[in-house]
Amino acid sequence: MEDEERAREKYFQSRDLDDVSIEELEERITELEAEITTLRAVIEKKHGVRNAADAVFSR
Repeated sequence: MEDEERAREKYFQSRDLDDVSIEELEERITELEAEITTLRAVIEKKHGVRNAADAVFSR
């Protein structure tokens, strides 16, 4: 799956987007939005861990 994602990223980076179909562009947007959601969740989790560590070490 990781290889497929890298190939797809390379595909979009190396191509003129005028050549990409609307369906492919919409699919890519959906994938990127999902990745953004995942990244935001990881950030929130890291904030929680940091806040917990701050609470322990600031006493």
